[in-house]
Amino acid sequence: MGAMARAFKAWTIGGLAVLGWSAAAGAADVGVRRELPPEAVPAPASVGADMLFGVRVQSDYIFRGISQSNGNPSPQSYFELQFLDNLLYAGLAVYRVDLATRPTMEQDWTIGIRPKFGPLQFDFGLIYYNYPSERRLIDPFTNTIWTPANTDMLELAGKVSWTYQDALTLGANAFHAHNWLGTRAPGTYGSLTAKYALPETVLGFSGLAVSGELGHYWLGTTSATLGSIQLPDYTYWNAGLSYTWKMLTFDLRYHDTDLSRRDCFTLTSDPRGIFNGSGRSRWCGSTVVGTISVDLQASTLPGIFAPK
Repeated sequence: MGAMARAFKAWTIGGLAVLGWSAAAGAADVGVRRELPPEAVPAPASVGADMLFGVRVQSDYIFRGISQSNGNPSPQSYFELQFLDNLLYAGLAVYRVDLATRPTMEQDWTIGIRPKFGPLQFDFGLIYYNYPSERRLIDPFTNTIWTPANTDMLELAGKVSWTYQDALTLGANAFHAHNWLGTRAPGTYGSLTAKYALPETVLGFSGLAVSGELGHYWLGTTSATLGSIQLPDYTYWNAGLSYTWKMLTFDLRYHDTDLSRRDCFTLTSDPRGIFNGSGRSRWCGSTVVGTISVDLQASTLPGIFAPK
């Protein structure tokens, strides 16, 4: 559900990682190059407020290694308001999900601050995961309670990323929820990420990037109502290739975890594992996910957000 060694834990929480990318492209000048004096170089327009918004479709919605859409396609959308040149932000993302508690959707509300110091970008904020119209899953024959009545949760989020020459971005992420998916168990997730934009001089075109993530989840013990179960910790990783052309991005990515099917069932309460009596789930196994997304930025379009 949505949602390594101890040495990795110490290393990760001390300095976890994120990454993003920017395509590197250049064109040689022909003839004598004329440099404008500093006072003649126009300053870039400053945008006090901006908005990002977009839509995407994924062949499977994977959240930290676990399918949230029962292995089926998931249409998604998001928007984010930014203020003071992206120092402050607030946003909402909506996902189609197919989970044990049968919510109509997933809504992720975010708010935070993004200080920037040269190539270092920080992000400190809150994420509230909301699952409307949930129903607690109870076995009608044994009256066994399999899920919380409400799996909404609030996470504290901290991220840092470092970018080198607009091509390589390395990062670290840490997230903590004191009540993981309504189970009353604490949950802490840390990951390291990297992304590299392949040079245009090598390929003859820009927009292609490779990226990956290595993360680990540390989970606690559930409430007595759910059996006081010690939830299994697990390691998650992904690696993929993306291509961006104007507003479109195509991404093909491999996801996997070290969870057994029995441990996966413990975390997800996959209804198939209940009804067939296996106590197992395939929601945490290896899978390849394709994503098509369209992303827009208000400041690049005519309107009130466009720089004057």
